[in-house]
Amino acid sequence: MTYELHYWPGIQGRGEFVRLALEEAGCDYVDVARLPARQGGGGSNLMQMLADSIPPPFAPPVLKVDDLVISQTPNILLFLGRRHNLAPQDEAGELWVHQLQLTLADLAAEAHDVHHPVSSGLYYDDQKAEAARAADAFRKQRIPKYLGYFERVLEGNGGVGAGLARDALTYADLSLFQVVRGLQYAFPNAMGRLSKKIPRTLALAQRVERRPRIAEYLGSDRRQAFSEDDLFRHYPELDP
Repeated sequence: MTYELHYWPGIQGRGEFVRLALEEAGCDYVDVARLPARQGGGGSNLMQMLADSIPPPFAPPVLKVDDLVISQTPNILLFLGRRHNLAPQDEAGELWVHQLQLTLADLAAEAHDVHHPVSSGLYYDDQKAEAARAADAFRKQRIPKYLGYFERVLEGNGGVGAGLARDALTYADLSLFQVVRGLQYAFPNAMGRLSKKIPRTLALAQRVERRPRIAEYLGSDRRQAFSEDDLFRHYPELDP
């Protein structure tokens, strides 16, 4: 089967968590946003798809396969985890990995809201004072709290070589890699100061990055670069 991934063109965004799972699983998929407009790519076609689907998704990412239309990143990953051995097969393990993914989704949302603390409908330049205040709290309190939590999970699972579900790689491990790299892009100084406290988390990100399919993806033109139009954004004034 071929999956269709629908997301905004030109950015990684929340769609990147889905791309990483599809790449690691070796799935055939079409990243529709990157197609020419005449083939269904582009933002206007995405808006039309969202409007025409019954029942309609609220927002991308959206994964289409056969007659299924699945939205919300953790929901899509729950589906892919079951199908492609990216989550434990027992109920308790499946719920654990889903719980971790929901926590990562909260972290990603907070990272976005640092540079848009007033409204996502306003430009960053319209809320710079508020963003500076939000960034200070995010750097000093929220990043250490979230990544410290994942560090404790990894420590409890057996240390430097363990994953979030012990030995088996899961979509939550892939997503933690993406969050770590996103935070290193957006807040390199803060992440540098924190690095000695999260060795297991950083080691996991390295192991994910070196997996053959992920390494091939990261070196290809399918992987879009981090940018200041994306979920994780680097503004030097927010990371002194």
